[in-house]
Amino acid sequence: MKRDSIELRNLAIGYINSIVAENLNATIFGGELTCLVGVNGVGKSTLLRTLAGLQPPLAGNINYQFSDISKKELSRIIGVVLTEKITAADLSVTDLVGMGRSPYTNFWGQLTAKDRQIVREAIGQVGITELANRHVHTLSDGERQKVMLAKVLAQQTPVIFLDEPTAFLDYPSKAEIMNLLRTLSRETGKAIFLSSHDLELVCKTADKLWLLDKSRGLLVGSPDELQENGCMDVLLKFAISTPAQATLL
Repeated sequence: MKRDSIELRNLAIGYINSIVAENLNATIFGGELTCLVGVNGVGKSTLLRTLAGLQPPLAGNINYQFSDISKKELSRIIGVVLTEKITAADLSVTDLVGMGRSPYTNFWGQLTAKDRQIVREAIGQVGITELANRHVHTLSDGERQKVMLAKVLAQQTPVIFLDEPTAFLDYPSKAEIMNLLRTLSRETGKAIFLSSHDLELVCKTADKLWLLDKSRGLLVGSPDELQENGCMDVLLKFAISTPAQATLL
C-alpha cells in the first residue's frame, strides 16, 4: 500500500559551480521499492546523497511528507547505507547493528531489552544470525554489506536510502537482498530507494525504476513501462555500459 512520499520538484544536484543534473521531478512512495540506474558518472550517488540530506540541493525542493514524524528528526526518518568501507575496529556484528538504535537511546547510548530484540530481529532478517558474535573486521565484504543493511533495518526509519547495496555479493545473495527489500517495502510501507548496476536484477524486483540520463534527464516508470515507452535506447546504453547485464536487452 502506498503511504507517505518524497517529492522532487525541479531539483538540481551537484556541487558549487558544477551542476550534475537538473529539472528532476519524481516521487518516491512508501510501500514501493524504487531503484535508480544509469551509466557511471551520470550522478546516481550525488542524487542519492542529496535525497538523504548529506549534501544540499543546488535548486528546487525535496518535500518529505510524513504525518507522524517531525522533519527535524532526520535520524528517525532516513536510514542510509553508503558504499564506503566500514571501519569498526573491534566491534561485534551485534554491537554495530545496535548502533542503528542510537536515535532512540539515552545520552549514554544504552540499549533497552526492546532495542536488543529489534537488533536480533534485524540480524535475522538479513540472514546473518550465525555472525552475530563475530568481530566486524573478520568479515568478508559481502558479509559486511549485510551487517550494514541490518543496522539500517534496526534504525526503523520510514525511508531507507542505499547506494549499491548488493555490491560485493554473489548473485544468490544479491537476489536474496533485493527480494528482502521488496518484501519489506510492501509489508511495512517503507519507502526504499537504492542505486544499482544490476539492471537485470532490479528489473525483476523493482516497483519503479528511475533512469538518470545526461541527455533525457530523469525517466520514471515500472521496468515494463520504461521499455514500452520509448526508453529502450537509454536502457540499452546502460546495459552496454554494464556488460554483465547486457543480455537483458
